[in-house]
Amino acid sequence: MRYALVIFDNDGVLVDSEPLSNTILAGYLSELGHPTTYEDSLRDYMGAAVHRIHDLVLERTGQQLPADFDDTLHSRVFAAFERELEPVEGVPEVLAKLVADGQPYCVASSGSHERIRVGHRKTGLDRWFKPGIVFSAQDVGRGKPAPDLFLHAADRMGVPPARCVVVEDSPLGVAAARAAGMDVYAFTAMTPAEKLPGATGYFSSMAELPELLG
Repeated sequence: MRYALVIFDNDGVLVDSEPLSNTILAGYLSELGHPTTYEDSLRDYMGAAVHRIHDLVLERTGQQLPADFDDTLHSRVFAAFERELEPVEGVPEVLAKLVADGQPYCVASSGSHERIRVGHRKTGLDRWFKPGIVFSAQDVGRGKPAPDLFLHAADRMGVPPARCVVVEDSPLGVAAARAAGMDVYAFTAMTPAEKLPGATGYFSSMAELPELLG
């Protein structure tokens, strides 16, 4: 095989969570007095760990978000996941092919472990992702665009970064993969290719991914 490890982002790549979570985030920030549109949320926070929200709000306004911000945001997002979340179309088929081909894979997400678990359980993807191949920005302390999460996943899976390929859908994620010295294929279902510079290649449907992975 061309790659020794396929590293999947989670939100927007495996589960169709970005519209739900960014609608909720924009609404909550606006409620707290930081007017934010859905488009603003996608631009500023898509693919990011929650600490980026705190950092940007503080940088822009000089104000800190409430101490219970994370808990409130997560509870609202998880409730929406339980009602509405679906897997990205074609993902189960891609995962089934990787398993059939004996291709190692894992997930490395800016989201918390709880967020990943909730989403995978609701969409049925938990059958494909056991705890030993699930990695979160919680594990390293710094989210994307820092390369730490992808490097951590590669290290835990015992694969050199140069033998890894990342599947991403956000500018922050593409930048993190490149900083880690990994190839990265950018999924353009939500974000156009011109906003995902530096990717090794681009695809708009999961049906295209197995061929790209070799």
